[in-house]
Amino acid sequence: MRHLLLAAAAVITVPFQALAQDQAATARIIDEGMSHSQVMLTAQHLTDVIGPRLTNSPAIRKAEEWTQARFRDWGLKNVHKEGYLFGRGWWIEKSSVRMVTPRPIQLTAIPIAWTPPTNGTLSAPIFVAPMKRVQDFAQYKGKLAGKIVLVSQPGTGSESTRAPFRRYTGEELAKLDEFEQPKFDPDADKRTLEHADFEEQRDAFLKAEGALAYATISYRDGMLLHGEGYMFEAGKSPALPGVQIAAEDYRRLARLAKTGDAPTLEINSLTHYDDSDVNAYNILAEIPGTDPKAGYVMAGAHLDSWVAGDGATDNAAGSAMIMEAARILSTLGVRPKRTIRFALWTGEEQALLGSLAWVEKNLATRGAANDPPLTGQRRYYEWGKRWPINRQPGYDALAAYFNIDNGSGKLRGIYAENNPAAGKIFAEWMAPFRAMGMTQVAIAPTDGTDHVFMQAVGAPGFQFIQDPLDYGSRTHHSSADTFDHLKADDMRQGATILASFLLNAANAEKPLPRPPLPTKPVVTDPFAYPENN
Repeated sequence: MRHLLLAAAAVITVPFQALAQDQAATARIIDEGMSHSQVMLTAQHLTDVIGPRLTNSPAIRKAEEWTQARFRDWGLKNVHKEGYLFGRGWWIEKSSVRMVTPRPIQLTAIPIAWTPPTNGTLSAPIFVAPMKRVQDFAQYKGKLAGKIVLVSQPGTGSESTRAPFRRYTGEELAKLDEFEQPKFDPDADKRTLEHADFEEQRDAFLKAEGALAYATISYRDGMLLHGEGYMFEAGKSPALPGVQIAAEDYRRLARLAKTGDAPTLEINSLTHYDDSDVNAYNILAEIPGTDPKAGYVMAGAHLDSWVAGDGATDNAAGSAMIMEAARILSTLGVRPKRTIRFALWTGEEQALLGSLAWVEKNLATRGAANDPPLTGQRRYYEWGKRWPINRQPGYDALAAYFNIDNGSGKLRGIYAENNPAAGKIFAEWMAPFRAMGMTQVAIAPTDGTDHVFMQAVGAPGFQFIQDPLDYGSRTHHSSADTFDHLKADDMRQGATILASFLLNAANAEKPLPRPPLPTKPVVTDPFAYPENN
């Protein structure tokens, strides 16, 4: 998922006694993590061998079994999977998209996730009909029958003014240590919910108009593809085949249609649904604590990915670092006061559904008893807007949760999620790793990944700051998301620091300070008028 980029300097003098008792353990963690690492072997198997891991696909089932086996091989305990309702599996066997008139060209394209196969080669002229809102449908009535409809605005392309691969400078890290004003805008929330069902509404409109297939434009130039789609619920699959076409190829088609006869395309998309199990599964493992009353600490990353690439930076990297931290601590035979748990989430790319299911089971639910149930993407958009928060019996047992999901970049610090008391503790824990580049505490919150719903119920969930590398510019969700873009030195550093943070949190005298339990806020700007868009 996408995350806010925010960080800040926090230079704090650390009393010697605060770290003395952990120095020997820290040294052993650094030795094991930096000199005996297996993190890249783990990442290579998840990417090169298993490949893209769409939730409920055959590949994610392989990943679920393989990761459990690795945890067991390393001596982790209580290794198991926990299911939750998701929907259909889906995978691509092969696909081809060609322009055949006015001249033959093989186009760079990919089937959109959860769209049906073409059942052979589908050939038809295109019709460019950009649609962003339901209101856009009316102008195309009666015009789309027998056509392959290009539903995105072509645009004119763009050239980035920023280097595609970069690391944070000290100035960048220190620049934005700012409290972020929470915003509550019910009108904006309502507009977001109206857009949540647009993909389904557009599919129904195209089918009713007699269109044969549709195409979207890739949202990055450079012939990169993504292919995201969100109609994964059982009984709500798309009616029409859909493909995403590389931006350069898509714009060529649009220019040709604007200046002459509409080009004819051939689409051959062989995709498959997998309905063998509508449940998706999170993978969990642990190192038992010595004090059963002390609760537990936890680290997690999402195991699932999109399908255009191999899901390397998003998020085999994070999964491999979580697993490597587990291996390091298990290999060292640590006996922490609190249990240390490790989670590999699924359903993250659709709506954080795996971690949300875990939050509801273990921490809290949101909303009144008579609120209608939420399914699919609406769980992401609406769940956090429901009140009140209803704590589960195990709410207080979680002492800390750490998430990794910003690519394979080096850990440069941690977001304190508007929790300054926790930030001060993190600065102490980072002290042994300053020479490795781990220097910054940012007060700001982050969004878009698996700690979000923990924070939404007042639990201590945190995300690390990572060097951007080419995550946001090229690899995130894209066809370039392969093993080649992983940085081994960075991932060894990340897994080592994570292992140290977990052991510190597990052995701390007290759990990390919690934020207040959220309550329904007042409208941030009571004088604003709703926008019409």
